[in-house]
Amino acid sequence: MTTLTQLQPAPVIDETVRLLTEQYVFPEVAEQLAGLLRRRLSEGAYDVDGAEELARLVTADLQSLNGDRHLRLKHHADPVSPKEGAASLDAMRREFDTSLGGAPRVELLGGGVAVLELAPMLFPLEWAAEPLSAALTLVSRARALIVDLRGNRGGDPDTVAFVCSYLVDERTHLNSMYWREGERREQSWSLPHVPGARFGGSKPLYLLSGDSTFSAAEELAYDLQQLGRAVVVGERTRGGAHPCKGWTVHPHLEATVPVGRAVNPVSGANWEGTGVQPDVPCAAADALDRAHALALARLAG
Repeated sequence: MTTLTQLQPAPVIDETVRLLTEQYVFPEVAEQLAGLLRRRLSEGAYDVDGAEELARLVTADLQSLNGDRHLRLKHHADPVSPKEGAASLDAMRREFDTSLGGAPRVELLGGGVAVLELAPMLFPLEWAAEPLSAALTLVSRARALIVDLRGNRGGDPDTVAFVCSYLVDERTHLNSMYWREGERREQSWSLPHVPGARFGGSKPLYLLSGDSTFSAAEELAYDLQQLGRAVVVGERTRGGAHPCKGWTVHPHLEATVPVGRAVNPVSGANWEGTGVQPDVPCAAADALDRAHALALARLAG
């Protein structure tokens, strides 16, 4: 355990406050949170036994005003690099290597219905393009497709666009991001060409969701749902629509701060706080069987 002889809360809070005020996509909320963290520090609320407990307390305070689940102080059991984003990147690479690049399951069910599980993340596209292309090309021959996002906790928006490109027929505006830095606006579109074969935009498509589905996985579900391309089956997702960056503020602590917000071109909104609402609500554990039955009924009809 990291003790207070190794961890002083004040420098961690000071650096977290600096990142909030300089980076958070909502500057007014950042100022309120900065005041809250400074007050809690002065009251001794963060005089705790170790980094893990400090992370829990600070995260609760960071999320107390607007419920932004991307706004966190994350604890890492192993020391992490001070380089920006390195804390998450190291762990992410290990998961990539042990999950077949984020496509751990491809299966053909009865009636020509394929299942493609995307988990535990939508990894950075420079890593994931090859395994995802192989998996998506394999399922392109199916009569209907079920994409399982129940265990996917997020990832790379570019990978979202890459996956969507296999599931539509023509170039499509998927999402827009508004960034605090430079007040920039950036559109996300499906690709005009993909390696391998497309499943396409006309065959039945179902997406499985659960209360662990988060962030970029939610974007994948929301984008395709808003386009009328997919039927979402399962539970409401966690509700995190703000892309974030991570900074190491202590060898065992990483501050993650949202630096942008998503705006869907169809709805003009996003899934922040509300999650993606399933078209066919059911328990996540039952979602695969339910989607398979729906696919078979549609194919029969």
